Amino acid sequence: MGFRKKLNYSQKVCLGRCGKLMQLSGMIHPGARIGIAVSGGVDSWVLVKTMILRQKIVPFSFELILLHVNPGFDPANHQPLVDWLTENPLPAHIQLTDIGPRSHLPQHTKSPCFLCSWNRRKILFDLCRKYSLSHLALGHNADDLAATFFMNMIQTARVDGLAARESFFDGRLSLIRPLLLVEKRFIRNAAGKWNLPVWKNPCPSAESGKRKEMEEMLDHLSHKNRKARQNILNALKRWQLDLACNLT
Repeated sequence: MGFRKKLNYSQKVCLGRCGKLMQLSGMIHPGARIGIAVSGGVDSWVLVKTMILRQKIVPFSFELILLHVNPGFDPANHQPLVDWLTENPLPAHIQLTDIGPRSHLPQHTKSPCFLCSWNRRKILFDLCRKYSLSHLALGHNADDLAATFFMNMIQTARVDGLAARESFFDGRLSLIRPLLLVEKRFIRNAAGKWNLPVWKNPCPSAESGKRKEMEEMLDHLSHKNRKARQNILNALKRWQLDLACNLT
């Protein structure tokens, strides 16, 4: 493919590792209708770009639709997506909600991050049903996998990570994470090289959640050993890849 020559190393990593995981896990199938959850951050934008490129490589056809759920902190926050769609005519659904501010009301006993994420996931599932989608793609990466692993172990005493592919509603919907083998550093670099219209997360809890604490813990673990963080990521990626391959 000619377009591969134009990609830098980080872009090739995103495209290649996404393809590897998709192939080894049997992630999608001919005629798949895939909804991509677009938050506006680098992960979801690189997922969009990578999946568009995968359409040119995979030896069968599949469809894409972009799904954006605006949590309501800034009703105009998704304008960069609207502008991008004028030049990149993909099917899309943009929905303005108030789940963000509602999740931060003082009467709630659960964390605002949990409530917002739960309500956003519910809306995305409803949209998948509305548009008869077979897959919902999320932009979780290898660093998210590590943070989730430690969060589950420390908070709930469970050894659990993030699955590359999960089945919901008696198999009618597959939740997939095509970028799960890609480190955040490659994703950030690829997003910049592709000039993707990433926008800032206006959530007041964006820098103070439990996942952020786990990321800081990982940074601390690798403070005196530069290889420690990468070793952790590599171990968890191999573990999750083994699990994904056993699903096929």
